[in-house]
Formats: sequence, C-alpha cells, structure tokens
Amino acid sequence: MHSNRGLSRRNCLETMSCSWGTELWDQFDNLEKHTQWGIEFLERYTKFVKERSEIELSYAKQIRNLSKKYQLKKNSKEEEEFKYSTCRAFLMTLNELNDYAGQHEVIAENLSTQITAELSRYTQELKAERKSHFHDGRRAQQYIENSWKQLESSKRRFERDCKEADRAQHYFDKMDADINVTKADVEKAKQQAQMRHQVAEDSKNEYLTYLQKFNKDQHEHYYTLIPHIFQRIQEMEERRVGRVRESMRVYTEVEHKVLPIVSKCLDGMTKAAESIEPKMDSKQVVESYKSGFEPPGDVEFEDYSVSMKRAVSESSFLNARGESRRRSRSKLWPLLKRNKLMSLLASPRQPPPPPPTSPSPDGLLNGPQSPQQPKEPLSQRLNDFMGTKHKMHCLRSLKRGLSLKLGTGQEDYSHLPPEQRRKKLQAKLNDINKDIQKEMDQRDALTKMKDVYIKNPHLGDPDSIDPRLEEITQSLEKLQLEAHKFEGWLTEVERKLLEKGSESQRTQSSHFDSQGNTPLTNNYGQNRESPDGSYTEDPSTETTMQFKSRSTEFDDEFDDEEPLPTIGTCKALYPFEGQNEGTISMAESEMLYVIEEDKGDGWTRVRRNEDEEGYVPTSYIKLFLDMNAKAVVVQSSRC
Repeated sequence: MHSNRGLSRRNCLETMSCSWGTELWDQFDNLEKHTQWGIEFLERYTKFVKERSEIELSYAKQIRNLSKKYQLKKNSKEEEEFKYSTCRAFLMTLNELNDYAGQHEVIAENLSTQITAELSRYTQELKAERKSHFHDGRRAQQYIENSWKQLESSKRRFERDCKEADRAQHYFDKMDADINVTKADVEKAKQQAQMRHQVAEDSKNEYLTYLQKFNKDQHEHYYTLIPHIFQRIQEMEERRVGRVRESMRVYTEVEHKVLPIVSKCLDGMTKAAESIEPKMDSKQVVESYKSGFEPPGDVEFEDYSVSMKRAVSESSFLNARGESRRRSRSKLWPLLKRNKLMSLLASPRQPPPPPPTSPSPDGLLNGPQSPQQPKEPLSQRLNDFMGTKHKMHCLRSLKRGLSLKLGTGQEDYSHLPPEQRRKKLQAKLNDINKDIQKEMDQRDALTKMKDVYIKNPHLGDPDSIDPRLEEITQSLEKLQLEAHKFEGWLTEVERKLLEKGSESQRTQSSHFDSQGNTPLTNNYGQNRESPDGSYTEDPSTETTMQFKSRSTEFDDEFDDEEPLPTIGTCKALYPFEGQNEGTISMAESEMLYVIEEDKGDGWTRVRRNEDEEGYVPTSYIKLFLDMNAKAVVVQSSRC
C-alpha cells in the first residue's frame, strides 16, 4: 500500500493531476486550516477591490466638482471672454475632463458589481460548502474511531479472559495433583477451568469479528470515504482559486475597457490645446475694442505773448491759467477728465489723522475734531455737488459715464464708437432676422394646419387658428419695422465709416509735404469724444445731440468742465503723505491754493498746480482765506 502511494505521488508531480484523497489522506487538520486561509484571502481581496472602487468614485467626484467649478455660468461676465480661443479651449478641456471623470465612475461601478458583489456572495456559498465537507469528514473520522474503540475493547476482554482461563487451568491442575483434596473440589475446579476456556473462546471469536469489521471500515475510510470527501474539498479549493483568477482578470479588464474612451478624452484635451490661435485672439481683441476713431493730430501753437503786455493780478493769472487749461484739456484724451471726477468724488470719508505734535485727536489746531462718521450713500455724496453749475456738470458726466458702463445706452447705440456701434447694430439686426424667420415658420405651420382642418373638419376647427395667425402677423409687422429701423442706422454708420476711411487716406497723403515738413493745421476736431463721455462723429451730430440733451436735462448747458476758483492759500504745518484715494501729499512749509473749505469732516480741498488737486487734513495746514473771493464764490453758487 505504501509503495502504491509513493508511485501515485510521483505521477502527481509529473502530470500535475494530484488527488488530495490519496496524497493527503492523513492531513485532515492541515486541509482544514488551508481552506480557512483560502476563504480569508478571498475576503481580503474582496475588501481590496471595494476600497479601490471607493477611491475611483471619490476621485471621479472630485474631478467632476473641479470641472463644474470652472465651467462657464449662464449670464455671467465670463461669457464675453469665451470669444477667445484660449477660453474656448479651456471650456473644451473642462468638458473632456468631465467625461474623463465619468470613465472613473464606470470603473468604480464595474468593480463594485462584477467583483465585490459577486465575490461577497460566492464567499458565503464557499463557507457553507466547506462546512458541509468537513462535517462529513469529521463524521467519517468519528465512525472509524468508534470502530477502533470496539476492536480495542474486544481485544482487551479476550486478553483478560485468556488470562483467567490460564489461571483456572493452573488451579485445576494443582487441585488434581493434590491427594488431600476431595474429588468434589477437583471436579469443581475442572468445571471452572472449562467455563473460563469457553469464555476465552467466545472473547476470541468476538475479537475476530470486531477485527474483521474494523479492517473493513478502515479500508473503506481511507480508500473510499476520505478520498471522496477530500476530492470534493479539492474541487472546492480549485474553484476558489479559479474565481480569484477570474476576478483579477476582470479587475484589469474593467480598466482596459475604458482606456480607449480615456484616450479619446486626452486626445480631445490635446486637440483643444492645439485649437488655440494667438493671431486670431489678437484679431479678436481688435474686433472687440476698435473704436473707429482716428489718432489725434498735432497740438496747435497758442500765443500767450499778448497777455504779457498788461499787468496780471494773481486772480487774473489764475483765471488765464484756468482758461488755457480748459482749452488744452479739451484736446487731451477724455479719460483724464473722468478719472479726475472720480477722484474728486472719492474724497476721504474717514477722520483725518491728528497732527504729529498732538498726543490725541483732541489737540487739533485749526478745526474741530471730526468724529468717526458712517459711510454716506452715493446719492447723498452726489447731492453735495449740486451747489454750483460746475458741480452739476460733474454730476451729469458721472451719470452718463455710469450709464455707459451699466449698458443703459441709447437704442441706436450712438453712445458707442463707430466700429463698436456697427457691430452692435449688425448683431441686433441678426437677432431680429432670426425672430422674423421663426415667426414666419410658425405662420407657415399654422397655415398648413388650417388647410388640413378645412379639408378634414373632424380634426379641428379652422377658425380657432385665426387669432394666433393674427397675433403672428402683428408680431411680424413689428419686427419688420424694427429691422428696417436698424438697417437704416447700420447703413448710415457704414457710410460714415467709408467716408472717414477715404478722408483719412487723403489726410495722411497730404500731411507731409515733399520736404517732409509738418503743417500746423490739424483735423483732430473731426473725430473726438464729447465731454460727457459719449462719442460724437461730426460737429453737426454733436450740435444736434447737445440740443436734444438740453431739452431733456436741466444741467446740460455747460460743454466743458470749469475749474474751481481759489478762495485763499494755506501753509503746510506738517508733512502729509496722501496715500488714500482723493488726498494729495504735501511737504512741510509748502504753500498751496485753497479751493474748498472744511465742511466739518476735517478735510480741506487744495490745489498745487493745474492737474494736482486733492484733500489734506485741516489740522495740518494754516489757512489764509480771501474773503472777497469767497463772497464771489458764494454768490455764483446761489445764482
């Protein structure tokens, strides 16, 4: 038997078809431990796949949130930016990234359904099957052990009976040899010996019976029952290993299936990057911001030698300087005026700093202490500028500038530069034509439906469509009138652009003479920006617009900004940095012109030269007011 097992072991190693029933017939406990380890490994691998799917799902969620965070929101300021190729490429990248996240969600879902759920269910089945097989093995093991116990019991009983029979025979022989023993005692000893021999013979027969039975059971146990049970356990274990192999294959296949789509997403991102065109973006900037105006010409020479022949007082000198500043400023770029107005409105609303020599704000020299004031609303701030016509003009310019920024311009877009106006009109006309086409399609569809109802009255009432047709007809008439109106404006703008283009070419050709000398004449006044921030294309248009604005606004009687007159001078007692918006810096002992007194907030408005104005702390200066000039200012403001 041992030689047969050795031969089968060699065949097992050669053919890789081993049988646990023959090779591991005596390794019941080790097989039990091994199969338990196999189930624990299966559970561990299932947990690994589950955690991997959770990681994929979390990663996909974070990628989706990232893509959603940077997506274009409807009706947002960023919508205008997506006319550039960089922004469009970025939007394409975000869309591809969203699809990329979807593929990781697919990986997580497939791992969860095809591996985690399946292995969890299979593990429960495997535990039940293993329990059944080892229960059968333990029952067979218990049966053979009981058979062995019966054999041992009969063997010990046979041995005991043999010893007792030998003692009884020895006692009979002794009694039979003794002449002093009676015959009755000898006969009794003989019967006892015979009985013991019979009992020993019965024990022998019983022992032989149990021995034969045990040998039979043992042979059946080790050659039939145990091989069969171990074979089923082997098949169970091989199925478990095969299931792990299949799960690992599915684990890689799940990711392989999404790789083509992931590759397409990455290719889409690459394509988006390659779609960026720097030249086109540069051209788009031109299309977005081109005004259609011509660059300013040369500044004319202004002769001031005439004013030198008469004595000039300080006030007249300042007025002359203000006049020249007013004439020159009208030729400068209009942004200077608006920026100055905004800085004028942005006067400091916080209390001024105390003088360096005073330990606290209570030590102010030239004015009362200004407590911390809350921010005033913009309307109240603007009301402070309604005292003089100059301030009313500033308010008018601010209001129009804000209306341009907020997009509340005129219907014909005349507040825009010519080129931008043409684009807006063209875009508006395109939208109107689309609405017209949509209404015409609806009218045609309703007309066909009415014809069908006329031919088949049971389908519907033809008269029920007439109100809708009448409504569409009215809407079409309104849209066509609006389209005609915008076409007229567009034709006018395009005609003026063509005229300006030809005029610009003539101007450039006649700008330089044959020796390269530049004439003193210029045509800068032809294309300029109006003082209120809107664009005018020619003097006649400007005059018309000014006339119309005078009829509708109470404060449009001034065409240019008047500088505030000086009401005195001041001397700086301490240096001041002037870092806040609306303030002006000054050095110690510096002399400045005062143009507006302290209104109780601790600030005084001063001017250094034509283009430098701002507020300084009242406690930092010493005032020298001109009462006559102040009276004139008060009288003019009342007028």
